[in-house]
Amino acid sequence: MDHRELKKLVQLMNDNELVELEIEREGERVHLRKSSPEAIRAVPMDMGHFAHAPAANSVPQPAGAASAPEAAAEESNAIPAGTKPIRSPMVGTFYRRPSPDSDPYVDVGSQVDEDTVVCILEAMKVNNEIKAELDGEIAEVLVEDGHPVEFDQPLFLVKT
Repeated sequence: MDHRELKKLVQLMNDNELVELEIEREGERVHLRKSSPEAIRAVPMDMGHFAHAPAANSVPQPAGAASAPEAAAEESNAIPAGTKPIRSPMVGTFYRRPSPDSDPYVDVGSQVDEDTVVCILEAMKVNNEIKAELDGEIAEVLVEDGHPVEFDQPLFLVKT
């Protein structure tokens, strides 16, 4: 990537008030992040994998289309006996791991307690760690990594 392309990316960031931008194309990866007091306050964690361009071979989902786990959760609409949901406290984007290279916070079978961080919800360029707020074992992950979630949507089921 030459300097003209980099200048265009910086201009794109400025025009759209972006704090961070990551693009991967043909095996080449560029990660740009503004470092200002406002950006540091608004983005307290490594946001490297959160601001990304869609892959060239990705197929956009039609509006309202749910992934398989989300569709299954909506269809059943009932919480199985012996489990309790961990629900989304806000609208945002669901991330199971702190960065693309990291393991998920929790998997099926993980033991959790009230203070266990189970995921991150990104909303308005701010990462919010979501805690289990109950004791038990993760029985099911209901949302796919990187997908949007609604307020009060179940994210996990926990055997209590």
